[in-house]
Amino acid sequence: MTIKLSNIVQAMQPSATLAMSAKAKELKAQGETVYDLSLGEPDFTTPDHICQAAFEAIKAGKTHYTVASGIPELKKAVVEEYKNRCGLEYKPTQCVVSNGAKHALHNAFFCTLNPGDEVIIPAPYWVSYAELVKLSSAIPVIVQTQESDNFKLTPEKFRAAITPKTKMLLLCSPSNPTGSMYSGEELDALADIVLEKNLMVLADEIYDRLVYGNHKFVSFPTLRDGLQDRTILVNGVSKTYAMTGWRIGWTLAPDHVAKKMASLQSQETSNPCSISQYAALAAISGDQSCVQKMLAEFAKRRDYVAQRIADIPGLSCPEMGGAFYAFFNVKEHLGRKYNGVQVDNSEQFCLTLLAQKKVATVMGSAFGTEGYARASFATSMQNLEAAFDRIAEFVQN
Repeated sequence: MTIKLSNIVQAMQPSATLAMSAKAKELKAQGETVYDLSLGEPDFTTPDHICQAAFEAIKAGKTHYTVASGIPELKKAVVEEYKNRCGLEYKPTQCVVSNGAKHALHNAFFCTLNPGDEVIIPAPYWVSYAELVKLSSAIPVIVQTQESDNFKLTPEKFRAAITPKTKMLLLCSPSNPTGSMYSGEELDALADIVLEKNLMVLADEIYDRLVYGNHKFVSFPTLRDGLQDRTILVNGVSKTYAMTGWRIGWTLAPDHVAKKMASLQSQETSNPCSISQYAALAAISGDQSCVQKMLAEFAKRRDYVAQRIADIPGLSCPEMGGAFYAFFNVKEHLGRKYNGVQVDNSEQFCLTLLAQKKVATVMGSAFGTEGYARASFATSMQNLEAAFDRIAEFVQN
């Protein structure tokens, strides 16, 4: 007998960012010098005091099961941090600590969505959003935004996408893949519609500490009375503290939702890594100067990347208010041949750029928006300089 795969996993698409990173690693293994701008992963080492907390936890024997939803100390630290920074009041029981923010998203979708429910997702969107919604048997409704609007969902487009089956709006600000940020006024307009139409909101705030210039982060539930009761916040330590491999994320949600997410997690994975939880506790509760140091370096890279894109004929990108991505327009360079290779779409553009110039980016089609490419500037300035020299050579030849 041949084992048959389920319909739902047969329809699932693999992560394009991880696929491009894997291709880059293959070339590196063959001895090639590759400039990898594909992964959203800080190149900094996890700060020493966080690593030390992990060592101390190991020595103290903190190597056993914890409460499935996370250690009480970490949940308390998360809710206190949100109170101090955003003014939001949560109880520790409303926090569920998960194996990264992607797992937190999974928990949120599985506990709130039923087959046929619709989730409005503005495009460009992070590659896993739509697939995770589909895995929960719900329907992602992709709403295209425009570069002229800095790729932000307008109230008009939001309202037009709502149907009787709409249950949730998914927002990510600062955005992966565009780096765009919603202002308080822009979020206000969306919040009014959320309340009017009685919708839920999943607010992915994983990049909330990586904000540049005069931009200001606004947490969605702070906008209106009643929003906190219908919003699930997703966050984690991966981006802010250079802790991607530690796999710690969390949700903040209404009591009844948090309780069910904790139950779901207890059946699926049990607790996140105990040692990683103590490291995350040190990250949130400890010295925050490491965050400012990394942010300052990201800001330099962001300014450099924005200038390089502006200087290359035929490329453009919206202002990057946060995160560490440039989502640049390559439409003028499609429909051409590059050393005999025909390039008609963003996937062909990125694959040919990798093959011919050894620069790894991610095709815009993976984020739901054709004609663009995403470059992460979470890498050294030396790598960025070399990579954009090669991108310039590629499009100008």
